[in-house]
Amino acid sequence: KVEEVLTDGRRIITFRNGTKKEISADKRMTTISFFNGDVKKIMPDQRVIYYYADAQTTHTAYPDGLEVLQFPNNQIEKHYPDGTQEIVFPDHTVKCLYSDGFKETFFPDGTVVKVEKNGDKIVVFSNGQKEVHTARFKRREYPDGTVKTVYCNGREATKYSTGRVRIKDEEGNIIPDK
Repeated sequence: KVEEVLTDGRRIITFRNGTKKEISADKRMTTISFFNGDVKKIMPDQRVIYYYADAQTTHTAYPDGLEVLQFPNNQIEKHYPDGTQEIVFPDHTVKCLYSDGFKETFFPDGTVVKVEKNGDKIVVFSNGQKEVHTARFKRREYPDGTVKTVYCNGREATKYSTGRVRIKDEEGNIIPDK
């Protein structure tokens, strides 16, 4: 290795494989430029910023345990110390994955999808409609109070806001219509 001390106090160490390590005059910042194009910076506030040249991806690790990944397509992932992950997609959709298995997705149009650990899903649309999906049924709730439920066996029940109830059997035949 070759070590240079510059007039401004910076030190540059060059290794045989082409890797260079630069240490600031105050020794608070270190930049390592690897032979493959990767760059690692250790900042004065103890953040570690690593740029992967091949993937064009930046990984920042904060002293409190937060890790942030930035991808070339503008996707950003945040990994929190408690196991929570937040992903912001290029279209501004935000997906949150919690350590207990719960998931939430917020779409740009205002739609929110929540998925429980057991797989049950709730979709709240920006128009006020709501869908609930479970292993036993799918139910759609409308702003006017109408509720339509489709059961896993194919049976359907629609309860209208007027109090009317319509039930269809597995073949789609209306059973009672009250």
